[in-house]
Amino acid sequence: MKPIKQLQLGKAGLSDAFVEQVRGVFENEKALKISILKSACRNKDDARKIGEDLVEKLGTKFGFKLVGYVLTVVKFRKNQRQ
Repeated sequence: MKPIKQLQLGKAGLSDAFVEQVRGVFENEKALKISILKSACRNKDDARKIGEDLVEKLGTKFGFKLVGYVLTVVKFRKNQRQ
C-alpha cells in the first residue's frame, strides 16, 4: 500500500494555484491529506468551510472528511454530489 500524499494549506488560503496543485495530485492518487495551518483558519467551522469550498471547486467525484485540522480528500469513481 502506497503512503498517502500530504500537503499543507497556509496563510495564502484556498487559492487557484493550490486547487490546481491538488488536481495534479489526483491524476495519480485516490486520496490526499491536507494539513490546515492555524494561519489559514481560526476555528473548525472555517476548516469545514475550506473543505466544502475545495471539493466544490474540484468537482462532483470528490468528498472530504475533517479530523482535527487535517482534511482528507478522496476521489470516487462515481459522482457523490448533485
